[in-house]
Amino acid sequence: MPQPAPPQPPSRPAPGTRGTPALAVADAAATPAAAVLAALGSSPGGLPETEAARRLAEVGPNAVRSHQAGGWSVLGRQFRSPILVLLLLTAGLSLFLGDTTNAVVIGVILFVSVGLGFGNEFRAERAAEALHSRVTHRAVVFRGGTARELDVTALVPGDVVQLGLGAVIPADLRLLTAKDLLCDESILTGESLPVPKDPAPVSGGAALGDLTSCLFMGTVIQAGSCTGVVVATGGRAEFGRIALGLGERQPQTEFQLGLKRFSFLLLQVAVGLTSLIFVANLLLQRPVLESLLFSLAIAVGITPQLLPAVVSTSLATGTRQLAKRRVLVKRLVCIEDLGDLDILVTDKTGTLTEGRISFTAALPVGDGATAEDVFRLGLLATEADYAEARRSVVGQNPLDAALWASPGAAGFEPGRYERLDVIDFDHQRRRTSVLVRDGGGPARIITKGSPEDVLKLCAPVTAAVRALLDEQFDAGSRVVAVAARDAAGMTDMGPADERDLLLAGFLVFLDKPKANARESLDRLEALGITVKIATGDNAKVAERVCDEIGVLSGGTLTGAEVDALSDPELGAAAREASIFARVSPEQKARIIRLLRQSGGAVGFMGDGVNDALALHHADIGISVDSATDVAKDAADVVLLDKDLGVLADGVMEGRRIFANTIKYVLMGTSSNFGNMFSAATASVVLSFLPMLPGQILLNNLLYDTGQLAIPGDRVDKEQLLAPAHWNIGFIRRFMLLFGPISSLFDFATFALMLLVFNAAPGEFRAGWFIESIATQTLIIFAIRTRRVPFLRSRPSAGLLCASLGVVAAGVFLPLSPLAGVLGFDPLPVPFFLALLGMTVVYLVLVELAKQWFFSQVAQQPAVPALRRVRRRGKDHRVARRAARFSTPDATARHGRRGPLTPRRGRQSRSRRNRVQGPSRPRNS
Repeated sequence: MPQPAPPQPPSRPAPGTRGTPALAVADAAATPAAAVLAALGSSPGGLPETEAARRLAEVGPNAVRSHQAGGWSVLGRQFRSPILVLLLLTAGLSLFLGDTTNAVVIGVILFVSVGLGFGNEFRAERAAEALHSRVTHRAVVFRGGTARELDVTALVPGDVVQLGLGAVIPADLRLLTAKDLLCDESILTGESLPVPKDPAPVSGGAALGDLTSCLFMGTVIQAGSCTGVVVATGGRAEFGRIALGLGERQPQTEFQLGLKRFSFLLLQVAVGLTSLIFVANLLLQRPVLESLLFSLAIAVGITPQLLPAVVSTSLATGTRQLAKRRVLVKRLVCIEDLGDLDILVTDKTGTLTEGRISFTAALPVGDGATAEDVFRLGLLATEADYAEARRSVVGQNPLDAALWASPGAAGFEPGRYERLDVIDFDHQRRRTSVLVRDGGGPARIITKGSPEDVLKLCAPVTAAVRALLDEQFDAGSRVVAVAARDAAGMTDMGPADERDLLLAGFLVFLDKPKANARESLDRLEALGITVKIATGDNAKVAERVCDEIGVLSGGTLTGAEVDALSDPELGAAAREASIFARVSPEQKARIIRLLRQSGGAVGFMGDGVNDALALHHADIGISVDSATDVAKDAADVVLLDKDLGVLADGVMEGRRIFANTIKYVLMGTSSNFGNMFSAATASVVLSFLPMLPGQILLNNLLYDTGQLAIPGDRVDKEQLLAPAHWNIGFIRRFMLLFGPISSLFDFATFALMLLVFNAAPGEFRAGWFIESIATQTLIIFAIRTRRVPFLRSRPSAGLLCASLGVVAAGVFLPLSPLAGVLGFDPLPVPFFLALLGMTVVYLVLVELAKQWFFSQVAQQPAVPALRRVRRRGKDHRVARRAARFSTPDATARHGRRGPLTPRRGRQSRSRRNRVQGPSRPRNS
């Protein structure tokens, strides 16, 4: 039945702007393409530069995120730690109960922790902001009739863009032209099957999923190519509304989850111990207020208060180091996750090879064919417009770009040829086909692609042709087959027409191995990282490259062999194999998933469209600045130089940070637990409090301040040779061994003060204060290494000076003029001699206990157990995809405010829920 003519919308300014035309995407979908261009004041050649600049100034950048370092947001994050929340509540309660001294001391601790955390994290975010600005996402845009590449944030309504396979749609578009176009819209609708797209208008009132004449920001072209006109940008686009509804939050990493579990472990210990102390003191008929304040001091004292500051300092240090090595980590905590890496799967192009593909030869094999004929057929079988391709290689795949950049392309005459139809390359067919007419003659079908796939469509070839092909593969060359047949009378074609071809010859390309590839692989091997190669190339080519750089292969699996194996069989085979050749995107993702399930943390390094699935499935996705949009969006880490040596630097930095963080955790939990257990026991046995609440907090403040030098400490080489993970059981066992050892010497100090020196309460507290500071501060030199301290493992100068300075301050305070204010009485000189002897015995006992502890089987590095497969939800995917539409200007990231730009709140969330609801059936 004939459809009524769609309305012709008038050109009108966008709400909130002076003169930029606007058009709702649903209206654009129901309107003919020419009318949409007219309504937006544009043309097939795009906008003039001056008009585009005017519109950008009016509507703002095409962005939904900002990567500007925000001081207030960084400050707010400092108070998300359960430890700092406990401190804040304790300070408020102490102030309410009239204990000003405790409140002031806790306030100082809060100020130091929050201040240091804020300063370090803000500096790190500023460094990340600078690096983020260097990673650009670009699109091919027509301005004034000329194609050029622009940053996606510079797009405005009315811009005409050209998109191909694997492109992330940069804005809401109305299609102008399309060829075999399929689009993955799962990020919007949740539907996994690709959607066919066509410029034909749809009926009015169609649902979002049925707007087949439009493409939506954030979705991905899975097959085909197109041009389209921008209808909506930034927060006015459908994806932009969803991204704004999510805010700026990001999913938590494994490191963050481990830190949270550790924090809750400490809270459980603190709550249990303080409750027992409070009840015991009440049963002993101690004053309620004094008992409560002492219990709160114990709760604060058992927690490593400056843990957030130590972590942020470590991350800030790591960020600055990685920035010098041109590594962009999308989130700071991903540095820690990078250190977990123990299996790396990577493509060979640009990592093992130079990544500069050059055309070397055309080898004819057909009857009467010449090298010039094969070369010309190779040029014709490209997706780009012939005239544009000769002038610029922008937007072309590397092999086509190398072909057009070769000297022979200068003599090609694009005006002679009329291309009637084209079937774009995809990763299932692995070939491109064109229907071309030469000088008005009969049409021909020309197919170019992987030799294995093209030869299947040709008549059987001779053994000599097979030998020629094998010779090129054995030499490590990349080979593309070219075949053709007559197609007189045809004006269009489909994949079914790719048949009965005659092989014309082969195009040979070369990508030389990197000079430093062997060195980089040796560094990764020294870090305990197993490197595996996953490539779309022929198996012989991959094996040849690995052989040239001296890589010992554990075997090769081809894509066909991967499909033939069950999951358990492939999981076992993948652990042994070193090369996966001729693998599809789905096969790469399956291999990554099974490697993760077999244990260990798996990283994937890729830069192509076919790498996106694997990047999403990996524990750590790694890409490069020159990668395709989809690959950069899916990655956690972006290398500004595609070099495995740079990646090794990042892994070492991640492991160094984690090792220093764990040093603080182990020291803090063992020493604090021992001291607080001693205080709790003494408070029940003695007739007075062993240490006043303010003295406990001052003790912890001095101790923790000295530990702020830990992030810059040296790390033993063996701690960098394998990844380390959060192990709450290990931390608990460490605490339960070394905590009681600390308590044992506390009790010895109590006996010394009471039985030898007959100490009064003020002397007792001064003596234990000094002993506690000395033992728990100096123990760092034993705990920081599994080696013999000082002799085989030297601490950094900063840590040495900080620790000795804290001990000096701890000895000085009870002897200073502040002693009376702090509640201390003078101590006899013999006490210090006894203290020196006890400290030496304590450190020796700790060293012996350490050697025994780490010799036990339970503490040995275990074979990685079956890991929980990380499941990334829709919010994670939206947040990752939204990162490409980012501007350093936080005030402009959503464009100029207007009715089409939702404010955060109920309306935005409602819209988001409606868009993400159950998908409706589509019109194909």
